[in-house]
Amino acid sequence: MLSTSRETISHHLAQAAAQTPDETAFTFVNFSTDRNGVASRLTWRQLDDRVRVTATGLRHAGAAGERVAIVAPQSLDYVVAFLAATRAGATAVPLFLPSLPGHAGKLAAALTDADPVLAITDPEHQEAVEEFCAAHKVGARLSVVTERGLHPPEPADGEVFDPQPDDCAYLQYSSGSTRMPSGVEITHANVCANARQALEAYDIRAGRNCAVGWLPLYHDMGLVLAVVLPIVGHIPSVLMDPLAFVQQPVRWLRLLTQHTGALTAAPNFAYDYCVRRIPEPERSELSLGSVAAMVNGSEPIAEGTLRRFQEAFAQVGMVRTAMRPSYGLAEATVFVSASPAGEEPAVTCFDRNALASGTAQVVEGGEGEAVTRLVGCGRPTNQQIAIVEPDSRVRLEDGHVGEIWLRGPNIGRGYWGRPEQSEEAFRATLQGDDQSDRTLYWLRTGDLGLWHDKQLYITGRIKDLVIIDGTNHYPQDIEQTVEGAHSVIRRHHTAAFSVAAGDGEHLIVVAEHARDIAELGVDLVEQATRAVRASVATAHAVAIHDFVLAPPGTVPHTTSGKVARNACREHYLQGAWIPDTQAQKETGAAS
Repeated sequence: MLSTSRETISHHLAQAAAQTPDETAFTFVNFSTDRNGVASRLTWRQLDDRVRVTATGLRHAGAAGERVAIVAPQSLDYVVAFLAATRAGATAVPLFLPSLPGHAGKLAAALTDADPVLAITDPEHQEAVEEFCAAHKVGARLSVVTERGLHPPEPADGEVFDPQPDDCAYLQYSSGSTRMPSGVEITHANVCANARQALEAYDIRAGRNCAVGWLPLYHDMGLVLAVVLPIVGHIPSVLMDPLAFVQQPVRWLRLLTQHTGALTAAPNFAYDYCVRRIPEPERSELSLGSVAAMVNGSEPIAEGTLRRFQEAFAQVGMVRTAMRPSYGLAEATVFVSASPAGEEPAVTCFDRNALASGTAQVVEGGEGEAVTRLVGCGRPTNQQIAIVEPDSRVRLEDGHVGEIWLRGPNIGRGYWGRPEQSEEAFRATLQGDDQSDRTLYWLRTGDLGLWHDKQLYITGRIKDLVIIDGTNHYPQDIEQTVEGAHSVIRRHHTAAFSVAAGDGEHLIVVAEHARDIAELGVDLVEQATRAVRASVATAHAVAIHDFVLAPPGTVPHTTSGKVARNACREHYLQGAWIPDTQAQKETGAAS
């Protein structure tokens, strides 16, 4: 076992290649050419050889000490490109193809911010990536290359380069929809430490377990759990494309059936999606009894989703103890905490008003409109969590809502090219601590949470709080109420936010209507609007200033599938939706 002080992704890969050269390391199942999937594989030795040769090609192309973007489809080639960039002494920038719907602006902003010298793609998409970069005036010095085009002219057997643990391995751009995305600098030491933390938390071991997933590799959870964790833990990884999951979610569960002892992860919406889209005949063919852990990494995690998924697939072996609610963020590499192994997810009912005022008051029975049901995200592994009053920087006692602060070897070293933002977020100190002592620094997450019964509960994000007449409201609570108010409203596609006005903040709700609505007439719009306004007023004692029933596909989401409330607010203020009820009636009548 390599010592922690020497840990890099490259060292772990070389070690796996030396120990089990002919065992399968990574498998990619391609559903684009065959609906049943065609698997391609790399052994540990094949992977290490390709990474070594490609890394040498990158160094010959001047990548050492620079940024190298991966702008390619999900595939084994993506894995090789990422690992080669980290081995070459470059900083990898995992991104996505320009064809990803709705995210061209983010791709252009990330490429501009990272300023890479090279962008690696595959031959099929090279021209499209070049045209995209030219059209968006991205990087005058940027060259778009393929893995084959990077091969050095002569064998590279004698050339050895070893990155160091404190070298920046990659920039992780958050999945949020901001105009100027921030790339978190993740070192080799950070990501290796985080992989080991996750391996311990989910009880994953070589020879017994594997990783299976469809999450995009440009996303923090997909990259760590599907690529780095398998390398550090020396377990095989099985990948598929996110689009293949969206088209037929049963494909994901079939892979979990075929590969025993699997660790997998998905955001909350994916579990509900499986319940809705996988019919009984397809469910009966599955076998989920061997799944080691199904990570749910959303904020918030819906208790109803956990219950519906377990009930839908209990007949094929699904057990509640395999459902592992977790918390994480890119600034901490990804993983922070998870529900305890072998325990069912903890669900606690809190008084909604007390929670909004900053205290946790448990409601026995859990019924009523003034109740918020929260899912516990467990405890951290080899890192520290503090709940802090954000203004005074005073640590709060259990049962009080505050900002979540983190400390551990997995915390990134800052935001690329943003020293002031990095200082504020990554080098926070508690009241009374020595501000010059680096060992006392904390990461400010911007997330709100509390400790209750030895578990972490996430209540929301500071920037998303809806404050009306001096009262705090969590947007996810309002969104949940809206989605339950009328059957026309599409689940997981609602955004609640506030906008400034002359007389204070106003509550705005934008909700997509269901895709299967053949005709959105005036009566249906009025009926849904009345139901939503009444439900929110009753449950939250707040009036909706404007309710927009929007067409499907118009509420912005992040690249990881979460509703992007800030982007939704911007779209609303820019007039992306017709904001008045009369106009909605006219639109409904016209349709």
